[in-house]
Amino acid sequence: MPEARPRRLAVLIDAENASAKIAGGLFEEIAKIGEASVRRIYGDFSTPQMKGWTDVLAKFAIIPQQNFAYTAGKNACDIALVIDAMDLLHSGRFDGFCLVSSDSDFTRLAACIREHGVDVFGFGEQKTPESFRQACLRFIYTENLMPPVATSEAAIALSPMPLKQPKTATALIKKAISQLESEDGWVHLGPVGAQLSNLTSDFDPRTYGAKKLSDLVRQTNSFDLEQIDGKPLRIRIRQPLTQKIIS
Repeated sequence: MPEARPRRLAVLIDAENASAKIAGGLFEEIAKIGEASVRRIYGDFSTPQMKGWTDVLAKFAIIPQQNFAYTAGKNACDIALVIDAMDLLHSGRFDGFCLVSSDSDFTRLAACIREHGVDVFGFGEQKTPESFRQACLRFIYTENLMPPVATSEAAIALSPMPLKQPKTATALIKKAISQLESEDGWVHLGPVGAQLSNLTSDFDPRTYGAKKLSDLVRQTNSFDLEQIDGKPLRIRIRQPLTQKIIS
């Protein structure tokens, strides 16, 4: 049997609304989803503000789409990105699109692509309006993709401050558990993670300072966990009985 090929993805980057510092983390994250077959970036690369991106274009094989700002305040880059996205969509060659921007103007584009049955993965800062985040199948905060900061003295990588405290995820995790059928209250962690993604497109344990969902659940100190047969990849979770009685 031939091996299933990875998802073929079109990566479209709005250079005016994305930092070049995320480039490494961005393509590592995209590699978890599929193959970045198309890598295009849109901006006016004749300006000094674009130097960060021009320095990494070759390293990550990103093709620049130059759009001169003939008139101040016009969104020529956004229009070019949308036109290319629609051309690529109607080619029928792609399984998904990665839209890299914090601009809510791409909300309708993301919705249109998904209406055609193609997945959309958004990448943007935490300030990205909810309309764009929820229009995507998944939305990844670019703050979680930034390279670690190192101390000047010991050059030791430091863990970045979480965007949100772990405790703030408790209510959402409880909601996901409650929506899964269970006779004894225990549910497998995998389906919980899938349900969390269904509830909110931007759910990501890294937002709460955790590498994976099991770490986040432990950090909340609000749930019972057990490993089935001692196997780390088979974990069950439930809301403590005392909490269920109180609620």
